[in-house]
Amino acid sequence: MNTLNFYPIGTESTPWGETERQAWYHSCQIQRRYQTVLDDIHALGSEFELINYGALSIDAARYPLWAIKSCDWQPTKPWVLVTGGVHGYETSGVHGALGFVRQYGAEYASKVNWLVLPCISPWGYETINRWGPNAVDPNRSFVAGSDSEEAQAVMALLADFNCPFKLHIDLHETTDTDESEFRPALAARDGKPYEAGIIPDGFYLVGDSHNPQTEFQRIIIAAVAAVTHIAPSDDNGMIIGAPVEQLGVINYPVKALGLCAGVTDSEYCTTTEVYPDSPNATAEQCNQAQIAAVRAAIDYVLAN
Repeated sequence: MNTLNFYPIGTESTPWGETERQAWYHSCQIQRRYQTVLDDIHALGSEFELINYGALSIDAARYPLWAIKSCDWQPTKPWVLVTGGVHGYETSGVHGALGFVRQYGAEYASKVNWLVLPCISPWGYETINRWGPNAVDPNRSFVAGSDSEEAQAVMALLADFNCPFKLHIDLHETTDTDESEFRPALAARDGKPYEAGIIPDGFYLVGDSHNPQTEFQRIIIAAVAAVTHIAPSDDNGMIIGAPVEQLGVINYPVKALGLCAGVTDSEYCTTTEVYPDSPNATAEQCNQAQIAAVRAAIDYVLAN
């Protein structure tokens, strides 16, 4: 008997099996079209190199995976990786990455070798979902033996490139659905009690606790503050349960957690988080905040 009072799939205190995962999958509905993202990507093909690095097996024709690469890579220029849409529902990650390429890709192509993966989780984009079709979070799956097709494809692409990336910036956002849908679903999937959290109101960064790069993070926060507001710490000096190291910055062990930000051995890495449901921010501000973060990160690497 289902005794959950916070999520309609599963049995309280019991992790999901295949039956529950299938029930969850069939509960997901297409809510927007990945084709619009593909149209934006292909529109950039006259100026930059487009790379098809696979497709999701659930529907390979509908969900091809594309990367965008600056032309004329040179070993004397730093290598930069920008990722978006690891969680497909996080809209500004996808459109911020595309906006960077569209607005500033040519400018930075003369300074760095950049590679942009704008929508790593296209099924998640269409269903506005955090997980892949198998109820696995891609952003905990950048590890050997990964259960995430999305993460596997990225890791295979980067292995083929075999580049010493100097910078990796991974573009995310947090929405109200984290508390209304995704965290309750996670608790149900894992057979654990759901404990309500607080969504930070504003932009913040997640750095690498093993390589925090304090000044690098500070410079990005300063650039984004000109576009949108920075998330304050809570009453305990925390953001999402982690100590605030400086204004708008917390740190995680990104490799140990299998986060996308830890997929390379880059000297500088960070994950952005912006809050589009804030009454003090618009969707376009969130997109521009992501672009500002990418530019500030690259500018810092160039200056140092």
